[in-house]
Parts: sequence; C-alpha cells; structure tokens
Amino acid sequence: MLSAPITKSAKTYANKSHFPYLQINQAKLAGWIDNYIRHRLFNTHFIPLEDENWRVLLLDVVAQHIITTLARALLAAENTEITAIAEVTHRYLSEVPKLTLRESASLPVNKCIYERLPYPTKSGGFEKSFIELANHDGHVEAFCKINEQKHDFACLRYVKDDGLPAYYSPDFLVRTQSAIYLVETKAQAQMNHPNVQRKQRAAVAWCDRINELTLEQRQKCDWHYVLLGEDLFYEWRDKNARLDELLHFAKLRSLDEKKQAGLW
Repeated sequence: MLSAPITKSAKTYANKSHFPYLQINQAKLAGWIDNYIRHRLFNTHFIPLEDENWRVLLLDVVAQHIITTLARALLAAENTEITAIAEVTHRYLSEVPKLTLRESASLPVNKCIYERLPYPTKSGGFEKSFIELANHDGHVEAFCKINEQKHDFACLRYVKDDGLPAYYSPDFLVRTQSAIYLVETKAQAQMNHPNVQRKQRAAVAWCDRINELTLEQRQKCDWHYVLLGEDLFYEWRDKNARLDELLHFAKLRSLDEKKQAGLW
C-alpha cells in the first residue's frame, strides 16, 4: 500500500483501498515493526542479522502475520475514547440530487427522496423484495438504498480478515417512528463469512457511538445495525409481519444491551 502512487482518483470510494493508508510517520512505523520483530514476533529475543535469522522473515506466512498484526494494531490505536463534547457534522442523502439507473432494474417508490430505487440485475431478488416491503409498510416513514459510489460519505471503515483497512456501505437506511436502521441484506450462505462478521462489529460499534449523542444530534432516534439474512426475511414476510417488527427483532445488540436484556 505504501508503494502505490497518490492520484486524484484516490478520493473516490471505489479506489480507497488501492492507495496508501499511511502517508506520514513512516520512520516511526518502521521502528514499531522492528521492535515487534525483535521482541514479540517469536515470543523471544530475536536478532535478524545473527546467523542470517532474517531469512525466516521472507517466508510468506511470517510476512503476512506481521502485516496483519500491525495493521490491526494501527487501526485499533485510532479508535480512542472521546472524552470531550463530540463535534457532529450532518450529511444528507439529498446532497446527491439524482441517481442514474436502469428503469428495467428499478422500482418506483414514494417513501424516498428519489422516485425510483435500483436493485441488482443478477441475484437481486432479495433487495427487490425488501424495497417492495419497505415501500408498502405503513410503519416505515422513509428509506433509501445506499449507492456506494454516489453516497460516498455513507460508508464505514472496518478491518478485513487479512488485517488491512477497508470501507463498506450498508445496503439500506430505514427510518421508523423511533429508530433508524442501517440494514445489510445478505444471502444465507454469506452470513458467516469472516469479513461479514467484521463489518457487523464495526457497524454495531458505530451505532453505539451515535446513540451516545444527544437526541437532537441523532434526529431523536436510536440507531441500530441489522444484518438481515434471506431466510429470516422471507419467513417474516410470508407471515405478513411488519418490516419494523422484523428490523427490531433482527437488530444486532451491543454487549451492554445484551446484559440489560438478560441475554448475556
């Protein structure tokens, strides 16, 4: 990542992961890596230049372990606790006045700032069904499908399974009378993928930080993250259940919420 060039396209959402994450303090980072290799990597004192010990560092499995461990530590170091009053910047979906989409792969809606919302042409039946249910549910006040290229501010950062930082956007934002849900729709086979689980932890932590703000700063709603599997969605829909009930049931709770509810 450090060897990649800096270009204007680095600002776009699609290319964020292809460009340098750290552009300053490289000498300090090299010192951390050197210290880790010498004192922590093998749980013993290690001298790279003694008896050509450095050769073991060229093994792919060792190099990948170093990268993964240091990348996770670097990201964790940034997640410091904020003790001062938070400075909140509000961003709005309406900053993107229109979306370009195919009429044959979109649905007309009346609870969104856009007249139509798209769904994938390949294996997009789940998202299409979600849009239809959200649009007809009387307890859903508003919703929108996030376009990760256009709504590039509506993205979260997480650490992938290989230890490198990445970005992703939830599929939908749904607002009810008392809550705002970040909804990720997933095929059943993808629910337990390691990176899906990592996105889940990052999103729950983000919602927890939002809920620590004053009611006025978060539109007088509690924010929740929902990882919604295909099987659960169709099971509830076929029983004529409301979408807001499903989202409340499927929302992912923080550890504190689980303890309060007696689930932990």
